[in-house]
Amino acid sequence: MIVSVYDAKGRAGKVNQGTTAAVIDQTQVIERRNKIKFPFGDAEMVQLSFAGIFVKYGDIALREQINLHMDMGDEPSVVELHFTLSGYGFLQNERNGDRYDFVENFCNMHYLPQFTGAGEYAKDTRYRFFEVHFTTDAFLALAQNSSPLLMDLANRISTDSKIDVSKENMPITMAMHQCIQDIMHCQFSGGLKMMYLQSKCIELLALQAQAYETLTGKTPFSSSITADDIERIRYAQSYLIQHSLQPPSLMELSRIAGINEFKLKRGFKEVFNNTVFGYLADHKLNEAREMLLYRQLPIKEVADQLGYSSVQHFSKAFKKKFGVAPGQAKG
Repeated sequence: MIVSVYDAKGRAGKVNQGTTAAVIDQTQVIERRNKIKFPFGDAEMVQLSFAGIFVKYGDIALREQINLHMDMGDEPSVVELHFTLSGYGFLQNERNGDRYDFVENFCNMHYLPQFTGAGEYAKDTRYRFFEVHFTTDAFLALAQNSSPLLMDLANRISTDSKIDVSKENMPITMAMHQCIQDIMHCQFSGGLKMMYLQSKCIELLALQAQAYETLTGKTPFSSSITADDIERIRYAQSYLIQHSLQPPSLMELSRIAGINEFKLKRGFKEVFNNTVFGYLADHKLNEAREMLLYRQLPIKEVADQLGYSSVQHFSKAFKKKFGVAPGQAKG
């Protein structure tokens, strides 16, 4: 699949973001890493292919607004799990007019046997995404005797028409964030690497299926929480993460999100299975774990960057969550 990126002045570049069915089905992990420079921004892309699964993730820094054109008609049909880690953008499917909005800290699942479309991303933003693609055969094998959602999706795939699991994007949970970080920073090699990555991709599939069933009423929300309330609660979650170093009070957050404090507290618990500040604490500690384990930053620097009042306070919270002291996690 060739992605053509161009700006308002017509400056363009091409990125090979795809792969072939033969490469995806290899019994070893094939990894590609690319740094790409455009007149209007820079990008880093990583692609992992193995055993019917294709993982790709990227970090794109844009200095100017861009338009993007994508044609994946020559790609193998896949079930795609998409996670927007930061930034905002959208794609419009030229075949049927459907629009896909990519919103920070939200995800979705799609089956697109063919896609040709265009999109737009704003200037002065950092767009980070993570995707897992399962070939049709790999997904159908996994969906057998799994959840009602995945089995229903497998049945509908037989019609070879486009399918969006949810019309609305779903919040990325802490468990999903952790799983994504584990894939990005996999330390295994050889056959163990493929086994580890395969298990983590399947875990992400299960987590998305669980999130969808919760969102759509298999585990119903309170009747007092409306669709509009849920959208405002999602906005509150995104705002909270963006301002994690100086978080607003519950009263301030409810005013910013346009929802009363009682509904915010109750709805946040139902949508994210956590309290507002319990969610924020988990987010910061997962960030801390990544900084210690993968970036090897000093403990004091991590505590300072994440806004803890002292190293002692940080260490106590870290050990309570992960069962080990920060120094042990750092290795």
